[in-house]
Amino acid sequence: MASDRKLSEPGGPAKAPATVWGTLREAPLAVKTVLAGVLVNRLSGFLNIFLVLFLTAEGHSPGDAVTALGFYGAGAVLGSLVGGTAVDRLGVRAATVVSMAGTAVLTASLLYLPGLPLLLTAVALAGLSAQLFRPASATLLSELTPPDRHVMIFAMYRFGLNVGATAAPLVGYGLYHAGGQGYVLLFWGEALLALLYAVAARATLPARAGQAGQAGRAPDDGEESGRGSYAAVLRDRRFLLYLVAAFCHAAVYVQYTSTLPLYMQDVGMAMFWYTFAVALNGFVVVAFELLVTKYAQTWPLKVTIGLGFAVVGAGVALYGLPIGPAAVVIGTLVWSLGEIIGGPSVFAYPSGAGPLHLRSRYIGGFHFMFGLGTALGPVIGGWLLLRLDGGILWPVVALGSVAATVCGLAAVRRPAVARETVKEATAPTPAAVG
Repeated sequence: MASDRKLSEPGGPAKAPATVWGTLREAPLAVKTVLAGVLVNRLSGFLNIFLVLFLTAEGHSPGDAVTALGFYGAGAVLGSLVGGTAVDRLGVRAATVVSMAGTAVLTASLLYLPGLPLLLTAVALAGLSAQLFRPASATLLSELTPPDRHVMIFAMYRFGLNVGATAAPLVGYGLYHAGGQGYVLLFWGEALLALLYAVAARATLPARAGQAGQAGRAPDDGEESGRGSYAAVLRDRRFLLYLVAAFCHAAVYVQYTSTLPLYMQDVGMAMFWYTFAVALNGFVVVAFELLVTKYAQTWPLKVTIGLGFAVVGAGVALYGLPIGPAAVVIGTLVWSLGEIIGGPSVFAYPSGAGPLHLRSRYIGGFHFMFGLGTALGPVIGGWLLLRLDGGILWPVVALGSVAATVCGLAAVRRPAVARETVKEATAPTPAAVG
């Protein structure tokens, strides 16, 4: 029916497409704080970039340094699940403060901890603590933003992540040199940035998102008590398909940071082209994702997400073309287009995929599987690189995107928030019943 269609997707034809400035202007202070915090959190996220250099400078072997990087990644993956639980148990504000304050303390402590076992423990906990912030921030954004603006608000969320990720190495490099090519100012600088956001979060965020209005909707008893667990998420078979899609997509997406430079080195391609491709992706995403989202948000989520997965796979497959550096440039442009088409919708969908009182668990599960794909993708890509010719390697890697597309199209349905809105809109009024 017509009313059902209007409410079926964020940004549907019932309203004009959300714009960046319109969304930001109407957003409550808590949402603006989170968007700024995402940028600060990512901007200060240069620990994993300089961790290997720091440990080797402290006299640890390269093997130990790589192990520490693995511990950081494992902690970050686990942090997504813990973050989903922390939002339910502690609330958005407390979870964010714990995340940022914990990250600050653990990052600074690395300068003073003796022995590798203590360092590895602190690194793993730092990765976990930094990732706690993601489910909390995504939950608050989705609950304080009307459903028709979810895709745009998550595009802005991703904009902060991407700008921060692009600038973080430069900030870290500047602090490294300002500190006399040492790590004291670098690590204390990251700790201070995290601590400043913890203070801002404590001052401006609601204890629970529902207390700030939840986009004009009062929480029900189940939401207020935060009942639910990941077991309830696992019973949602369609969302499990979405988690498989997220894993496959992340495993393919991350190949440009791991398998691609190794492949280019093997075939004798100048590393200039790899640096150029990475810079090209960063420029395209930062410059055009918000603009493209203005139009893509009006499409059905199933189409946007499926198209994004498929175009990323197509771009990765193009790396196998026998046309030298042109294949790297063209392939990167194509999968960057897929990223800006589908990225905001891919991140927005979990917030409305299940019951409202399980929202943080759905978001946490998504971030866990996406992080797991990012962690295991380089291992899978490296294994394939050792066994397959370059012309075959990239189409085989792109099969992961085929799987993501199929699973995504089968999994995506009308967001639960919209379904409940439709029910409320079509339910008989007390006068009509009487």
